Amino acid sequence: MKRVLLLLATVAIAVPLLGLGVVFALSEARLRDFTRDTVFEQPVEMDAGTIERGRHIARTRGCLGCHGQQLEGKDFGDQWDWPERAVAPNLATYARDHDVATIEAAIRQGIGANGKALTSMPSFNFARMTDQDLLALIAFLKSAPVVEIELPQPKLGWAVRWAFTNGEERHMAEWVDAVPTLRVDAKAEPQRARGEYLAMTMCNECHGLDLRGLSIFPPPTPDLAMVAAIDREEFERLIKTGVGLGGRKLQLMSLVAPDRFPELTDEEVDDLHVFLS
Repeated sequence: MKRVLLLLATVAIAVPLLGLGVVFALSEARLRDFTRDTVFEQPVEMDAGTIERGRHIARTRGCLGCHGQQLEGKDFGDQWDWPERAVAPNLATYARDHDVATIEAAIRQGIGANGKALTSMPSFNFARMTDQDLLALIAFLKSAPVVEIELPQPKLGWAVRWAFTNGEERHMAEWVDAVPTLRVDAKAEPQRARGEYLAMTMCNECHGLDLRGLSIFPPPTPDLAMVAAIDREEFERLIKTGVGLGGRKLQLMSLVAPDRFPELTDEEVDDLHVFLS
């Protein structure tokens, strides 16, 4: 009888452990299931103009909002528990510790330095970023002072691993592949093309890959076709303050806009408004 009970106890312990092992192995395989683009190899120019352009991109694309105002990194803790523990790394340190190809893969391809697909970094927002802007961004990150803070290790929980295993969730390298290409002819419509580029490297993080409101992350966001109903002055107030028509404070936009978009130039606001309209 004791042997039977011991056997049952062993089975009761072994089966769940085996199941967890299978989920872990399958999820790890999914995180390595992608095709990497050609290795990016271009020199980074560290002149003042390039670094300033990179700072502008970092601010308007939300790098400082997620990675800290001094690029020191951020523990999202209870703010966002989807991956169980989301931790944005120290970008000044990351840029110094890795070569351009590795940084580019993380930013535009959704691939981490460990060779696995990322799960929290919104690389789809940068998938259409030009080489020139990417290099300027890297120059800024490499030039930024390193501010050290203590950060925990990120953690991918079992629920998320199961979601990857059964196909409910996509990793960032897959989302990158789903981003539409830029469509506006830059020669025929240069202003609309500039606006499309801004929208597809700023707005699709929250408003969906095609800007029509099908956001990857909650909460739901509006279809940006609604900008056609907003004049230029109202649009600038909305995008720079997060305050909508009638003085209504928009929940998500009021958090994102003041940190990123007051940096936009008048020309950038014009271009963005023309395209979204």
